[in-house]
Parts: sequence; structure tokens; C-alpha cells
Amino acid sequence: MKHRLLVGRCLSALATALIPTTLTLAVLRVTGSAEALGLVLASELVPLLLLLPVGGVLADRFRPERVALLADLTRCLSQAAIAAELLLGVARVVDLAVLSAVAGAAIAFGMPAVPRLVAAVVPGEERLRVNARIGVATSLSSMAAPAIAGAVTVAAGPGWSALLAAAVFAGSALTLGGVRTAPQPRARAASSFRSDLYEGWREIKARPWFLTSVLGHGVWHFAAGLFLTLGPLVAVQRLGGEASWVTIVQCGTAGLVAGVLAAPRLPVRRPLVAVQLGAACYLLPMVALGVSAPLWAVAAAYCAAMAGLGVLSPLWETVLADEIPQGALGRVRSFDGLISFAARPLGLAVAAPLAGLTGVAPLMLLMGGLAAAANLAALATPMRRPSSRPAQDVPEDALPADDPPVGR
Repeated sequence: MKHRLLVGRCLSALATALIPTTLTLAVLRVTGSAEALGLVLASELVPLLLLLPVGGVLADRFRPERVALLADLTRCLSQAAIAAELLLGVARVVDLAVLSAVAGAAIAFGMPAVPRLVAAVVPGEERLRVNARIGVATSLSSMAAPAIAGAVTVAAGPGWSALLAAAVFAGSALTLGGVRTAPQPRARAASSFRSDLYEGWREIKARPWFLTSVLGHGVWHFAAGLFLTLGPLVAVQRLGGEASWVTIVQCGTAGLVAGVLAAPRLPVRRPLVAVQLGAACYLLPMVALGVSAPLWAVAAAYCAAMAGLGVLSPLWETVLADEIPQGALGRVRSFDGLISFAARPLGLAVAAPLAGLTGVAPLMLLMGGLAAAANLAALATPMRRPSSRPAQDVPEDALPADDPPVGR
């Protein structure tokens, strides 16, 4: 079961990483318009943000493998439809935007189910190692997928790249189809959506360390949006051209993979401290860029920051799986994802206007300091377990033998 989960998540990560390059090249080939590209990319993000809370409720209400399976099947069908339009030469921007919105909605439903699926399938002592392996697969996919999508697009066209993504999503869905977890209690499936949301928020409020950590991660994501927008500009203008930015990104990717590989091997006694220190490391490339450091220093700083992120990701997933009851993990995780998914695009969107007001260097130094301060300040909130567990977190042997009816 654990191996099926790992293979399924690896395939899903690869398919997900194929999409941005495929869509970008497809829209530019069809329209040549930056505005059309922005519309298509935003069409995925908006439903994702709006529907994440709903996805969290469904992930806690039904078996997580079924939610993840339906999410991957939906994304498979959306990519297959995009491929059909591109291959037939009838692609229109509005169609690509609608299909991207469908994919965004599927991500909103599937993303909160994944932590629940890992927590349900993997024993507690193995979760960090499994989360690290999923993190390695995601990191390697983010490196390889753009090159794969670009090569397929150049050789055969973007339609074939979209078809490849659809096929990989189908493989992920088929793999997850064999995963089985315990059925949910009947009372859990019959509760109202509003009460489910309230219970999820109550779990968050009962853990102030989670709320302060997530807000700190939101500041980090905003800073990352600024860096990823202004960094290429500075690299091209001051550090030697486009090749310098490629060098910085490659060093960051190497650091990310190294951090993920190191996470389960580090003697971490207080994982939440390591998580927040990893997020605070993003101060390094922000300062390097702000003080006009040479290329090697910026690349080294970004490598260190991404290594911190690599350590952060599997540790954070493991902390949440250990500290949050399985019956509320989807809703709690959806709040985490909502902050992250909203903060980084906001940073991407406002980077240029803010730099025009303050200048690049002051903005980098200010936001780097804020990202570090926000994440280090979260360490002042002690991690205390709530005095009681919610009713829905019941032992597996107390669950009914048959599945509850799946509502719509």
C-alpha cells in the first residue's frame, strides 16, 4: 500500500510539473499574447483559492484515496481535452481558460487529501522518510518536467505534451485506485458543511503554534514571489545576463534536493524549530540580491535557502500528521495551502510596482528581514497539545464495517 502511494504521488508530481510549461508554450503559440497567457494561468489559480476550504471538508469527510483519485482523473480529462483541441488545431483561449479552471478546482479538492492519505497509510515512525521521498520526487519533477515539456513541444507540438501529462495523471489515478484506508464514521459523513468548517477552524485555534507558523510561511511565500520576479531582472542587468539566472536557479534546485534528502537523516529533536529556521533562511538570497553581491554569493545564498526549504517541507508535513487528528487534517491543511497559494502570486504581482516605489535593494532587504522575523517569531509560541481530541478522531476498530454513502 505504501509503495502504491509513493508511485502515485511521484506520477502526480511529474504530471503537475509538466502543465505550466505546456500551457505557456501552447498559449503563446496559439495567440502570442502575454495577456492571454495571464488569463489562462489565472483561471487555474482563482478556483483553486476559492475551493480549497471545500476541498478540505471533503478530504476529511470521505476516504482520502477516493478524493485524490477523482482529482487526478479530473486533471487527466482536462489535460486530454486540452491535447485534443491543440492537436485538432481548434484551440481557443476561452477553452484553455475553462479547462485550466477545471484543473484548478481538482487541485483544490485533491491537495488536502494527500496529507490525510499519507497519515492513514504510513505508520508514524515512517512518515518523515515517506514525506522526504515524496519531496524528492516533487523536486526532481520540477527540474525535469519543463525540459521534457519543452522538448516534446518543440519536436511534436504542445498538444502531445498535454497528452503526455494526461497519460501520467491516468497512471497516477490507476495507482491510487489500489490504495485502501479505513472508512469514515457515518456521523462524520452526515455532518453539515458549515459545522465541518467550524470544527476545522476550532482545531486551528486550539494550536496557536500552527497559526503563527502558517502566517510566517505566508510572509516567506510573499518574499519568494518578489525574489522570483526581481531576481531574473537583476541577474540580467547586473550579474552577467540570462545564464547567471540559470546558474542561480540550478544552485537552488540542487540545494532543495539536498535538503529533502538530508531531512530524515538529521538528528532533529524539535522539528518545528527546524521548520521555522528553514523558512527564515530565505533571508540569505534576499540580502545577497539587496546588497548587489556577486553571482557566486547570490547562487550560494539561494542554494542555502532552498536547502532550508527542502528540510522544511517533509518535517512540516510530518509535524502536521503527528499533531493534527486525522479527522481534521484535510481542513487544517487546506488553510495552510490557502495562505501559501495566495501569498506567492501576490508577491509576483506586486513585485514590480513595489520596486518602482522603493527600489529593488531596499525592498529585498526589507522583505528578507520580515520573512526571517515572522518565522523566527513563531518560535515564541509553544507547541502544546489540546486537552481533548475531537469526536471524529476515533480508533479504526470503532468504525463501521461498510462505507458511508458518498454525497455530492
